[in-house]
Parts: sequence; C-alpha cells; structure tokens
Amino acid sequence: MAENQYDEDSIRSLDWKEHIRLRPGMYIGKLGNGSSAEDGIYILMKEVIDNSIDEFMMGNGRRIDIKLHENIVSVRDFGRGIPLGKVVDVVSKINTGAKYDSNVFQKSVGLNGVGTKAVNALSSYFLVTSYREGKFKTAIFERGNLVKEEEGTTTETNGTYVEYAADIDIFKTHKYITEYIDNQMWNYVYLNAGLTVNFNSNKYFSKNGLFDLLERKTVAEEIKYPIIHLKDGDIEIAITHDNHYGEEYFSFVNGQNTTQGGTHVAAFKEALVRTIRDFYNKSFEPSDIRASLICAVSVRIQEPVFESQTKTKLGSTEIAPDGAALKTEINQFVKSQLDNYLHKNPETADALLRKIQQSERERKDMAGVRKIARDRAKKASVHNKKLRDCRVHFTDEKSEKALETTLFITEGDSASGSITKARDVQTQAVFSLRGKPLNCYGLKKKIVYENEEFNLLQHALNIEESVDDLRYNKIVIATDADVDGMHIRLLILTFFLQFFPDLVRKGHVYILETPLFRVRNKKETFYCYTDQERFDAIKKIGKTAEITRFKGLGEISPDEFGGFIGEDIRLEPVLLTEDSSITKILEYYMGKNTPDRQDFIIDNLRIEIDESSDEEPELTAERIETESV
Repeated sequence: MAENQYDEDSIRSLDWKEHIRLRPGMYIGKLGNGSSAEDGIYILMKEVIDNSIDEFMMGNGRRIDIKLHENIVSVRDFGRGIPLGKVVDVVSKINTGAKYDSNVFQKSVGLNGVGTKAVNALSSYFLVTSYREGKFKTAIFERGNLVKEEEGTTTETNGTYVEYAADIDIFKTHKYITEYIDNQMWNYVYLNAGLTVNFNSNKYFSKNGLFDLLERKTVAEEIKYPIIHLKDGDIEIAITHDNHYGEEYFSFVNGQNTTQGGTHVAAFKEALVRTIRDFYNKSFEPSDIRASLICAVSVRIQEPVFESQTKTKLGSTEIAPDGAALKTEINQFVKSQLDNYLHKNPETADALLRKIQQSERERKDMAGVRKIARDRAKKASVHNKKLRDCRVHFTDEKSEKALETTLFITEGDSASGSITKARDVQTQAVFSLRGKPLNCYGLKKKIVYENEEFNLLQHALNIEESVDDLRYNKIVIATDADVDGMHIRLLILTFFLQFFPDLVRKGHVYILETPLFRVRNKKETFYCYTDQERFDAIKKIGKTAEITRFKGLGEISPDEFGGFIGEDIRLEPVLLTEDSSITKILEYYMGKNTPDRQDFIIDNLRIEIDESSDEEPELTAERIETESV
C-alpha cells in the first residue's frame, strides 16, 4: 500500500469544537502568549463581553461586572438573559444566535454566531448561567463537551453569567497583562456612554463618550485648541492637534476597536482634508492638515464586514446592505458638522489654522534635508550592513505570516551575529547598532535625517511618511541586561517616543527577554530568566547541576539563540498607560539630571551578587524597567 493512500478512509468530518481546537487561528486570530493586545486570550474575553455590550446597546442592563483571578475570567451582565431553552445551543452550536435577526440586534459586533462557541471550545472549563424572569439555567462544559446542566428558580436579577479558563493545552504558557484589559475596558465605556463596567476593583464610566477618550489621551497644556466633539446619529468624532509627530487615530465600528483602521478611517481622512480646504479656501497639503492630529472616530453600521475574524480592520463600503455609501455619509457628516463648528468657534478656527501653517513651514524647512537623507539611505540600502532583512513584511497583506514579521534591534556585531544565524529568514530581520545611539530628547526631527544611524533605522522600518507603511509588525529591542544595555534600550525608546510614538501606542515595540542562567547536566538543560527559575532548575537537577551566567547576548551561541527567538520567545511589550504623558516620561528619564531621578536611583540601589563568579559584589542601580514607561 502506498504511504500516502488517498481513499474514503482519508476523508473525515470534524464536529464544531474539534475544528475550532484544530484551527483556532481561523476563529480568534493568533494564539500568542498574552504579550500582544491582539493575542487569543484577550480575544476570548472580548467575544464574551461583546455579547453583554450588545445587550446594553439594545437598552438592556447598564452594568457589566468582569473579574480575572488566577487566569479564570468571569463576566456578568444584567441584560435580558439568554432564553433558557437555548442556553446550551447558543454556546455550543455554530450559526446559532439572535444576531441573525437584524430587528433584534441592529448594529451588533458579533454577527457570525461563532464568538462564545470559540471561547467554549478553547476553554478547559466553561460555565454559562442565564437568569430570566425568576428562573435560571446553567450549563458546564469542558473543552466544548457538555458535562452538566442545572435549572431551577432564582431571585437573581435578569442577565447572563459566563465563567471560563483558557485551555493551557491550546494557549500553553500565557499571562494576562492588565494594562491591555484596562485599555479595553475604557474603550467599552467611551463607546457606550452611560455604561458602568467593573473590572476587579476598578470602575469604568464615561459620560461624554469620545470627548472623554481624547481628554484622557491628551495633555491639556499640550493641545493647540479645545477638543472638537461632533456627534449625530451613528457617527461620532473627536479631534484636536498637539505637537507630537505623526497622526494618531482611535477608530471603532459598532464598539469594536479597529486598530488597523479601515474604510471608515480612510473616508474620514479624505473628508477632513476636503472640509479644511473649503473652510479656509486654501489648498493645504493633506500631510500639513493631519500632522500632529489626534482623533477618535466611531461609526455604527448594519452588518459590518471586517477583514478578519478578530475585526481589527473594517472592509464595509456601505452603512447597511443596499444602503448609502459609507464614504458619502462620513463626508457629509464632517462637511456639515465640522464646518458649522469652526464658524461658531472662531478662536478654535484660528488656532487650527496656525497649527496647519506651522506644519507647512516645518515641512518646507525639512525638504532639503529629507532629499539628501533619502539619497543617502537608498545608496546604503544596496549594501546596508546594518540590516539583515527578511523575505516577508508586515505590508504583505496576502501573506499569512505578515503578523509574525519582526525586526530585532541589537547592539554590537557579536549579538547581531548570533541572532542573524538563528533567526527565521522568512519573518525575522536584524538591525545592528554601532555603539550607543544619540540621546535625541528635545531635538527636532531634522536630527533623524542628519544622524546616519537613525536615518537608516527609519528607512529600514519604512515609517518616514506614515506608520501605516511599517514593514515589521514587531520591533524588538535586543540589548544586554547590564547597565550599558539598559542605557541603549532607553536611548532607542527615546527615539521612538520622541519621533514615532504611534509605534509604541499601537503595540509594535517590545523588549526581548533573554535567559540570565543556563542550568544543566548531561541529561537536561534549563534556561532560566529569573532567580526563582534558576532555583527551581537546580532543585530538579540536583547536585550535578552546572550553572552558567549569561552576561551578554554575544555569549549565547546561535544554536541556543534559536530556542529564545522561536515559538517560545519571551517578549515584554512597551506600554503607555492611559494617563502617561510622553513629554513628562522623556523629561524624567532622558532630560537633565533631575532631583526626582536622582532620588529614584538612590532609593533603588542594591547589591547584585553573581553567584557564578568569584569577583566582589557589584553595586548597581536597580533596572529602570520599560514597564514603568
């Protein structure tokens, strides 16, 4: 018999839960380990919460209680509750739900009947209880298999309760980063003014919708004019300008955060430029109008079409099936609302004009420097020794590996050599720094073009015109975990935060965690990232343990490095909290030697002992971890 026999026995049918568990990426995007906001564990949370949000949008229940404890997530809403006779079907039968009836859920996020079924199938434990008119029904599942049902009477308020634990057989080692969840909770209340969300011990509430979002995302002293807040029917927009580089958009469709934008954002950009030009009767360059723009855009449409299951980019061109063009609706909204606002608020109109003119002057002043820098970068790119590129890029929309694309920024030839030899040439690129980069805090963007290293890095990332053209989904700073490595890390972060803050805001920048110790004997090898992991490894191996301390990335062989930058890569995301001010962060860490920073270093001095060395203990400053950024 042939080894690859193809006959009737080769054909098999999978039931709903088997297919979801076999191909989870088709339902929730990538799995990940929790280091990215779009990783699977956050999508599972969102799928459950979205059902509760849809209930609120239909006028049922004004509060949602969410808890996360030891990787168990629970969500309780106070809507109508699932009809008791359909509790099991709604969470375990594909294409079952009320959202196919547009009269019940006019502008819902989840329309494909998959959400909670995917959560159920990908959870080792899943419980759903519906409370409805004095009665309840509970169903408990394990990996999608129904194991118990219970029903009876209750005094509980109407609503639905879901509790689950993501299956470690699917998600392996994962951890929840509360900053991502915190941001998600704020987005829910900004998009649903009047809704109260309780997450663990925190309460989230917004009275003014997108105005509150922009107020929280900006610093009052840095914006050029008061936030413009426009709302009418199913379209809501809030805009202002400050002095940051680039454009910043927070976009939503039916309450879903479309982190990659889509047709609604493209339509808004065009409408904004057209309206501004008409109002001032001047043909401003689009880049001058949108430079330093901070904007939030929300639309609600019937039966939205997204470009992926995770709904991060809108593809719809109409506000409803057989309805008006989405582009036309947004254009009419902006033309009418913004034009009226500027006529009624001449001081804001004057401030906006001054900001556009300032951007125009800066662009013209930079023109000559940019041309020289571009020519230099083009010549260098032919034989660019700093960049070892990969074959797939983030801009390759048709590639399934686009999200995996990564650029490692390394220090020195030894570290870059190890990573280059161990990397996946399809999706992983390496950019090698020459020593410590320039501290660019407080400098103008002109320095990006005049400094060869920064210019080449900018060129490698392809972000000169827009962060939307970024060639790598993940930018990973790979430096040694010593004082010099930490300093280089902060200098690179300063470059990104000063000139390309959207890279950080959109979750593209990470720190590579590399092992501090290798503990092994002839049979087993453990790579340890913390002292606790080292102690545990020594305990497992016993007295025969050989301990090696890695002091630099260059000490790690390419063969070993392959295990650290593959499927089990450990990345720490660089996060900006809701109340972070980039100006204040950079001033604190990279400005003059401020008393506050001096006090921090003195308060955090400690003795660091290298137990694998006979040298005297070294007095060092506690690491200024990027999480504090």
